[in-house]
Amino acid sequence: MTASGAHKPNHSFFSNLLFNIVIPTLILTKASGDDMLGPTLGVVCALAFPLAFGLWDLRAAGKVNVFSVLGIVSVLLTGGISLLKLPPEYIAIKEALIPGLIGIGVLLTLNTKYSLIRLIILNEEILDVARLKQLVAERGQQQTFDASLNVANKIVAASFFLSSALNYGLARYIVTSPAGTPEYNEQLGTMTALSYPVIVLPSMIVLGIAIWYLFKQVRQSTGQGLEDFMYK
Repeated sequence: MTASGAHKPNHSFFSNLLFNIVIPTLILTKASGDDMLGPTLGVVCALAFPLAFGLWDLRAAGKVNVFSVLGIVSVLLTGGISLLKLPPEYIAIKEALIPGLIGIGVLLTLNTKYSLIRLIILNEEILDVARLKQLVAERGQQQTFDASLNVANKIVAASFFLSSALNYGLARYIVTSPAGTPEYNEQLGTMTALSYPVIVLPSMIVLGIAIWYLFKQVRQSTGQGLEDFMYK
């Protein structure tokens, strides 16, 4: 739900897990029965934690972070679908929509300065990009290097499309009860709990392949590893 910049606070994995997965899951599965919060208030309370965490993350970043914004939008859409008691199929569509749009965005910005690899990895706040570009040009590797960036971006896009497909399949399989019922909340909580092992881990493996490929191409194009361009 968040993406870390070079200068923003480094949120721990456990903080993200606690506010985005553990607490919402516990509320939805254990505290949304008619004898406790009830289905409607249960959804509101469960989604309040990732929403508050996302808003705090935006403020801490000091600038608009597209991934945090999309995370907040995702939470609001889940809340809207649940509170309006729309058919459960809408949850599956929503779950697939966000990563799918990111994947499309990655492909549309392939040959621009806004490509995801350039923004996140080849970031001037992290790397001496000017020296990297100079070495690429001096070795006559510009065309090859640009082509490798496109390949890396396409692999990243593939990770988001994989996430979109897995999100949709998981939601369709688990969330089958009507919104506004304790069963719906429990299923929503189960889907949230399974999202990390079922969706995030496979997507991270694909993303890791993209980063490994980029490291390899930087070394081939410049004669140095990407770590050699990092500011000390």
